[in-house]
Amino acid sequence: MYRSGKEVAYKIVYYGPGLSGKTTNLRRIRDIIAPEHRGRLVTLCTRGERTVFFDFLPINFATINNDRIRLHLYSVPGQAYYSLSRKVILDGVDGVVFVADSQEERREANLASLEDLENNLKSYGLELHEVPSVLQLNKRDLPSIIPADEMERTLNRHGWPLVESVAIGGGGPIETLKTMSMIIARNHTGAGS
Repeated sequence: MYRSGKEVAYKIVYYGPGLSGKTTNLRRIRDIIAPEHRGRLVTLCTRGERTVFFDFLPINFATINNDRIRLHLYSVPGQAYYSLSRKVILDGVDGVVFVADSQEERREANLASLEDLENNLKSYGLELHEVPSVLQLNKRDLPSIIPADEMERTLNRHGWPLVESVAIGGGGPIETLKTMSMIIARNHTGAGS
């Protein structure tokens, strides 16, 4: 959480394996939220539209206890060789959306990414169960997907809220953001801010 006068910003990081839909989530949110309630989506990507360092989307969320709340949404690159970038972006994180790829062939990539998240958080003295998180099962419209209950058993050891998603053209990104927003609002109110 970052405070500047009456404005409070919460850092939400979208984390998950490469091509799981993290950037697509932010683009979908940008397209749905009215321009006066969001900033510009900043993306640092390769020619092939793959995220290199991060994507960033600021959103005006609400006013709680006279504080203007903003959410700073980041997505990280999922490719293995960008591990250091993911670690740097987690510094100061207030919440995580873990975007899991529902395709059967991405099972191991999901597990490796979750382990990477845990290790990177530990480098900041955080345990994964301490960080408010939402598990998004993305790409639910594709053939050969892992059943949702099986994905939840495998990936959701901490009892996070779960949202099934079709980030390209379907539901999920806004529902995921709403779920995370409720957690942030509850925590903000509970913190006595």
